[in-house]
Amino acid sequence: MRGYFGVGSERISKAMNLGAVLRTAHAFNASFAFTIAAHHNAREVNLADTSKSDAHLPLYEWETLDEMRLPKGCVLVGVELDERAVELPSFRHPLNAAYLLGPEKGSLSPEASALCTHLVKIPTRFCVNLSVAAALVMYDRMISMGGYAPRPVSAGGPPPHAEWRAPRRR
Repeated sequence: MRGYFGVGSERISKAMNLGAVLRTAHAFNASFAFTIAAHHNAREVNLADTSKSDAHLPLYEWETLDEMRLPKGCVLVGVELDERAVELPSFRHPLNAAYLLGPEKGSLSPEASALCTHLVKIPTRFCVNLSVAAALVMYDRMISMGGYAPRPVSAGGPPPHAEWRAPRRR
């Protein structure tokens, strides 16, 4: 897959959610993860982050939005239930992106939303858990940018690849 991405949250407070986001980011081969104004117990993060992502994935922890520094050319994409947001299945992911989610039981701050080039929403009837939302966004990025074959028209997967054999001589 070309490009890179990072995933983070503004004002995340539950260590288990952060651990799950970090573990999932590691699984989806994120380039980095980040928090802004986070309030969590670092020891508890490791209970959910069983992949020990801190040895494989940089985590940037910024106290304020003003401290946040993304790589040059990295597009900030907010994940938010907002009437201005594009539904995730209709969204074309930027080649280089950082996905920013809001806190548990809350939304992105107006300041964070204003910094985002794009806003996307997961088309659900109500909010899902923060770590679930992060996983859905990363999965959508992977299937839309990962070079997978198109889905077949009928139910099921693509036909199995038949092994080629030389014709038999009679």
